[in-house]
Amino acid sequence: MTRVLHILDHSLPLHSGYTFRTRAILKSLQASGIEVRGITGARHLAEGPPTETVEGLTFHRVPGEPTGPVGLREWREIEALRAGIERLAQEWRPDILHAHSPALCGMAGARAAKRLGLPFVYEIRAFWEDAAVGNGAGSEGSLKYRLTRALEDRVVARADAVFTICEGLRSDLVARGHDGRKIGLSPNGVDLTLFGEPPERDDALAAEIGIGGGPVIGFIGSFYDYEGLDDLIAAMPALRARHPGAQLLLVGGGPMDEALRAQAANSSAAQAIVFTGRVPHSEVERYYSLVDVLAYPRKKSRLTDLVTPLKPLEAMAQKRIVAASDVGGHRELIEDGKTGLLFPPDDPACIASALAGFIDARENWPALREAGRAHVAQSHDWARNIDRYRAVYQKLLDGTSSAAA
Repeated sequence: MTRVLHILDHSLPLHSGYTFRTRAILKSLQASGIEVRGITGARHLAEGPPTETVEGLTFHRVPGEPTGPVGLREWREIEALRAGIERLAQEWRPDILHAHSPALCGMAGARAAKRLGLPFVYEIRAFWEDAAVGNGAGSEGSLKYRLTRALEDRVVARADAVFTICEGLRSDLVARGHDGRKIGLSPNGVDLTLFGEPPERDDALAAEIGIGGGPVIGFIGSFYDYEGLDDLIAAMPALRARHPGAQLLLVGGGPMDEALRAQAANSSAAQAIVFTGRVPHSEVERYYSLVDVLAYPRKKSRLTDLVTPLKPLEAMAQKRIVAASDVGGHRELIEDGKTGLLFPPDDPACIASALAGFIDARENWPALREAGRAHVAQSHDWARNIDRYRAVYQKLLDGTSSAAA
């Protein structure tokens, strides 16, 4: 039986889009007959034992907090994780190393794979230098930005096969001069076995948090600047001018939380904007049940043009109506007018007009729900997506070049 060791930034029991994608990948590989384990380094901050089993998946931890100036600290982090991978490999004997971004994990995996004589797969979920810009933690073109990009290029060059989660990332790598024949796609996906029929509206929760008959526009996730929630709040007065009962439900939290609450409090539509704060993952489905249209108003940037988010797919899998800004990452997921709505980014007036028109055409919603679910089942179900990995693993074990082609 083939054994694959996955090298990760962090993992379950932490909850994030990153860990949910990892869980889906590992569970699907397991179900297909491949043995899998995960290993994390210094950035997995949850307390726990050196070896931990969560939801039937085994994870190994490499402890420590690297110190030193920028550059040296990251190199120490890479080397600690590399050494941990090699120690585990002596015990568990994996056939393939499969690292997932960021490039720190990738370089640790690449160095370990060379020393162990194992095939090496590298998977890019986002360019982390662009994510740092989007999160307000970095600036485009800075020294750190350029160093992170250069490290990523080194890892891609050293990998036997590369996966990206979308065409935007793949095209960017090819434009940088990397061999497109070894870069395959592993698009964001969902485990459809986790999504049955959507639950009935939770009227008790609606009454508790002040949600009326709607229509209810909702966002459930992290409040980062690039998500464009300020534009959604700014669109609410104009939307309510056409649909006086319209409300906005914002579930979650993050760096923009305080600023968004202040903006909402000063809006003429303040009484129609409801913040819940973060809610337990086990309760999220109750909040989904209150939303008529899930909105994803991401701002236009390198990050949002190149990276496909997971949340719209999860919403479509639950037969939820999806409306999103017309940026590259969303265009890879949503067909305007067929599986959801695309509206101009960075323009509250256009967002309001598009949403109002969308609500006016509610008779089209049942068809949109079915088309969205069908699209996810056809193109984004992990039960199918996992075949992309299996084919590449087999080619690498057979010694075939250009494995991801």
